[in-house]
Amino acid sequence: MKLIDKMTMERVVVKRSCSNTEIGLPDRRERDMRRVWKEDEMAEDDTNIPESLLPYDQWTEEALRHVVLSAIGHAAQVGLPGGHHFYITFRTDYPGVAIPERLRLQYPEEMTIVLQHQFHGLEVDKVAQRFSVNLSFSGIPSTLSIPLAAVSAFADPEVRFGLRFNVEDPEPPEPAQDEPEAPPPRAEPEGPAEIVSLDAFRRRTTPKE
Repeated sequence: MKLIDKMTMERVVVKRSCSNTEIGLPDRRERDMRRVWKEDEMAEDDTNIPESLLPYDQWTEEALRHVVLSAIGHAAQVGLPGGHHFYITFRTDYPGVAIPERLRLQYPEEMTIVLQHQFHGLEVDKVAQRFSVNLSFSGIPSTLSIPLAAVSAFADPEVRFGLRFNVEDPEPPEPAQDEPEAPPPRAEPEGPAEIVSLDAFRRRTTPKE
């Protein structure tokens, strides 16, 4: 830092006149050196940033997924304006993805669909966080229902806009706790019930003489 400041000061030209003082600006090489120094300083500062205790990366990704849902929802309501069209890549093995079995066999892990001209029935469910669309594959109409969480990439080539997402497998549901077994029913005695007379348990009194 001191070296750059010294070089800058040496190249400053001071022109005195009777009315004012003009100071010449440093040349392009010195400006480039300053810019490089600032970038190095910022990179050095990044190494000292403590680890965040708030999930900013997760929040940012969730917010960008809503951008994707908003774009698809706009196309579902008013169509795609101009040359806009969408490339949507999603995990076919993600829970909740509903596609024809022949497509699942052809794309067991991931596939990309294009929303441009030949699509219809585009619907967005903001509550369930998913969308569905009708497309034709090899002339066979197909309905696809895709959770937003299964989308791994979204692009609008018309304006060179693109997003990539990390698709994490959802945690498996906790196994249901086994209910305690009910005790086995008491076996009913076979045959007629035995009748016991209470007279046998009554206290007998000796007759008085």
